[in-house]
Amino acid sequence: MLPKKISETLSLRLSLIVACVIALLLLVSLAVMFYFSRQALREKAMRNAEQTLEVTVQNIDNILLSVEQSAGNVYWEVIAHLDKPDEMLTYSRRMVECNPYIVGCAIVFKPYFYPDHELFMAYIHRKGHSVTANAASELVQQDTFANCPYTEQVWYTEPMTLGHACWTEPLKNNDTEDEPLVTFCLPILNRNGKSVGVVAVDVAIELLSQIVLAAKPSPNGYSMLLARNGSYIVHPDKEKLTKESVFSQFVKDSDPSMRMAAKSMVNGESGFTNFIMNEQEWYMVYKPFMRHAVVGRTTDHLGWSVGVVYPKEDIMGDYNRLVYLVLSIAFVGLLLSVVLSSLFTHRQLLPLDMLTKAAHKISQGDYGMAIPDTKRGDEIGKLQENFQQMQHSVVSQIAELKQMNEQLKERSKELQQANRTAQEANRMKTAFLHQMIHQMLEPADTLMNHVNTLCNNYHTISLEEANEEISAIHQKGKTIIELLAHMIDSAEQETGKEDAHD
Repeated sequence: MLPKKISETLSLRLSLIVACVIALLLLVSLAVMFYFSRQALREKAMRNAEQTLEVTVQNIDNILLSVEQSAGNVYWEVIAHLDKPDEMLTYSRRMVECNPYIVGCAIVFKPYFYPDHELFMAYIHRKGHSVTANAASELVQQDTFANCPYTEQVWYTEPMTLGHACWTEPLKNNDTEDEPLVTFCLPILNRNGKSVGVVAVDVAIELLSQIVLAAKPSPNGYSMLLARNGSYIVHPDKEKLTKESVFSQFVKDSDPSMRMAAKSMVNGESGFTNFIMNEQEWYMVYKPFMRHAVVGRTTDHLGWSVGVVYPKEDIMGDYNRLVYLVLSIAFVGLLLSVVLSSLFTHRQLLPLDMLTKAAHKISQGDYGMAIPDTKRGDEIGKLQENFQQMQHSVVSQIAELKQMNEQLKERSKELQQANRTAQEANRMKTAFLHQMIHQMLEPADTLMNHVNTLCNNYHTISLEEANEEISAIHQKGKTIIELLAHMIDSAEQETGKEDAHD
């Protein structure tokens, strides 16, 4: 039904052609615009992610540097009073009180460094390693840390072995109710340069997360920091800070891209990837955590890696909604253009419809249909004017043809009458000739007989009889001549009539 309607309606076909051309141009323009807009958004998102990475690294490094400098300041006090073990608690307490990022400080020495103590620990920390860093935080003194001697713990063994300052991996699952920690360890060296103890400064991982996560790359994005063993140092999910590592999460998240990105982060690589998590597409930008070079600061690489994670919806959500909105507007606009152009074209083509009907009636013999005048100066107006002139010309010619037909009919009647007259004249001529010939036969026969008589008997015939025969021949010849003269006169009279008639 619709194809038939389209094939029979010129205005609808023209509207559809115009709409198709507009749709093609619009789609090409929108495709180019959306492509470059998407590229620009992606590049902007990458720049924002890189800036967030820099801000994250800067924020974390500022905290670490603050902790390192505080530990360095106390270190020299400890070195100056190694012979006063009772002062160690004072230095440890001062460390916690003076730096809000520090939740605990332990000053420990190797066994029997002080002869009266097999193990010596001056340990002060905020209660529960609370991340509420303020002056009113309750400080707690302890002689032990976790459930084993400090000599067996990494924050003691590593700096004692290395002989220089270092940061430990996050301390988790220590069978305490305390928050997980990351510890800066500074070995205490005697005059001979040998390690005799450690100043260990604890920073709550949750505190780092709270500070770093304040700089969000997008409404639902976040930053994260991984230790070299894959443990989370910064992450918005507190459960991951206390229990999980990025490797234990492999069991839950099966997206290969996420596993590859996590391995790359642990290996200290930089990169960008996208992956599916919770049935949603995410982007991640990551790079190694590099500390700023400061005079007197150890330059050892921590093996940490920082990453920025954000859902695609945060970056492309408004863009996709804009795409749908623009496509919807374009679709509605095309429909309106088809309708309006169809109405406009139909209105413009009304004279053609009228001319079509007029041509149909003219083809059926109705030459009197009136073609109205037009004020349009375009091609359709000119066509209507020419069609009107053509109609007038046709009507005029038809009238002339009718007049000529009437004249031809009258002339035909005259010709028919003349033909009848001519036929009658021919009949009369024929009868006249027949009569004349009949009248000439007798004298001619008599003349022939007299001639034969003379020819056959001229030896025996008398002169008187010959004279009689000659007189008879003369009389019959005269009769024939008179008849021929009469025929000639009749023919001349008829010829004169015809010439006069012509």
